[in-house]
Amino acid sequence: MSGGPRALVIGAGIGGLTAAVALHQRGWQVSVHERAASLEPVGAAISIAPNGQRALDVIGLGDAVRDQIAWTAEGGIRRPDGRWLARTDAAAAAERFGGGLALVHRAHLVDLLRARLPREAVHTGSAGRLLDPGEPAGPGRPGRPAVVATADGEREAELVVAADGVASPARRLLFPDHPGPRYAGFTTWRLMADDPDGRLGDLPAHETWGSGALWGTHRLRDGRIYAYAAAPAPAGARAPDDERRELLRRFGTWHAPIPALIEDCPPRTVLRHDVYTFRRPLPAHHRGRTVLLGDAAHAMPPSLGQGGNQAVEDAVVLAHHADPDTADHCPAPAAHTRDRLPRTTDVLRRSRRAGALTTVANPLAVLARDTLTAAVSRLGPHLALRALDGVADWSPPGTAYPSPTAAGRSENTDGRRPGRE
Repeated sequence: MSGGPRALVIGAGIGGLTAAVALHQRGWQVSVHERAASLEPVGAAISIAPNGQRALDVIGLGDAVRDQIAWTAEGGIRRPDGRWLARTDAAAAAERFGGGLALVHRAHLVDLLRARLPREAVHTGSAGRLLDPGEPAGPGRPGRPAVVATADGEREAELVVAADGVASPARRLLFPDHPGPRYAGFTTWRLMADDPDGRLGDLPAHETWGSGALWGTHRLRDGRIYAYAAAPAPAGARAPDDERRELLRRFGTWHAPIPALIEDCPPRTVLRHDVYTFRRPLPAHHRGRTVLLGDAAHAMPPSLGQGGNQAVEDAVVLAHHADPDTADHCPAPAAHTRDRLPRTTDVLRRSRRAGALTTVANPLAVLARDTLTAAVSRLGPHLALRALDGVADWSPPGTAYPSPTAAGRSENTDGRRPGRE
């Protein structure tokens, strides 16, 4: 690679690759360093909400993701006995937020992103370790580049993007006094199931809320089924035999097709991960020439499905500010913190509240939650959808999108929440 200031990305997850593509398209000389030996993401599917789709529009991938939307006429929230607590309206959601929810296999999205980078830009089996966050040039001072240790030696860069995950070593270097993410109190399982003969039929998308546990089922555009579950458990606990049997113990008596999905899933394909989240936001998302991105900056519970969406938002907002002609003074990291810290803090807090609601275990609290959910559903779809106002209706800075047509909405083309200055 030649030409342009140097940007080094630590971590080749969805957020890191999106940042790499966006910076490459702006004219930066990008290199990505990934610890794993290959770009084979651990995980099943990822949900890309309308805000994430609009972020991906910036790098030309929005429509490719929208092609994965599997429209369904019905869906909603159920109880473990199968009774519906609330029905969702896909058309109302699309009207309010400018699109539907796309479920994409992580490997497919990684392939789409990787294809937009030069072949020599991505280095696998090469963990990047931040040594010096660097310092932008300023009045009377020349500044210095950031320094990262890689498998090929130390590398200097005018901009470093640390997308190195929830346990981010870069974050610990930048903010050694911050406690970082803490265990959220529950663990999650994810699985993908085939349904080649279509025996499960239309399979309405749903989440099922029980006492201290939840299950979700969604069909992908290609016919496969993505399912996930969450339940309280001690940090680090694992099944005594295998995680498929653990799911059967916890969810085997819940409504169809949950037991059948678990039974049909090979044990090795069930993924389990404890959930860690920030209880106290970072004071900033940058130091010097280094920017924290995604889970490294704002790990959040999956309760709103926004973790990946916030990472791709981070990536395109950073690239928006990262003018290659200003690389010496490097104002992009500070601008990124200014734009992203308030928003991700808001989404993080909402996600934590949603997680507490869906995993509540006290019988009286469960009854109150279910009663309120059913009552809100009866008042119409837009009332329930208000929970995602200011989240799913986000647009990237510097882009113009048509206003959502739902009543009372205002055009939002600057990346801020509607109605905020």
